Amino acid sequence: MSFFKVNENCNGCLACVQNCPAGALNYFDQEDKRKILHNMSLCARCGHCWRICPQDAIEFKYLLTGRFDLVKILELVHCKVCGEPIYTTSLMDAVSKDAQGVEALCPDHKGMEPVRVWKKLASGKASQ
Repeated sequence: MSFFKVNENCNGCLACVQNCPAGALNYFDQEDKRKILHNMSLCARCGHCWRICPQDAIEFKYLLTGRFDLVKILELVHCKVCGEPIYTTSLMDAVSKDAQGVEALCPDHKGMEPVRVWKKLASGKASQ
């Protein structure tokens, strides 16, 4: 999902590209097409492109929304007592070799669980 939107008013005059103080806009001509590029990591969100565009082709409001884009969905492990989410199954898989037998409990229901885990891990390392 791009935050930089250009509408059908764009005529490729390159005023935005030539006047971007951050160098976030670029273009290239290929065969019969002009392609205008925007690099969000360089963009300062200053709005200069929007102000300079003689065609009102840049829809700057999308740059200001600051919305989040969904980038990943992970399965959760829930506390076996209250059902509160506590970590992801991927995290559990990554640390499972060091924490085998650890019960899925939230901080409110752990009690002495951290001490038990520490003792188990310490005793395993001492025997190595």
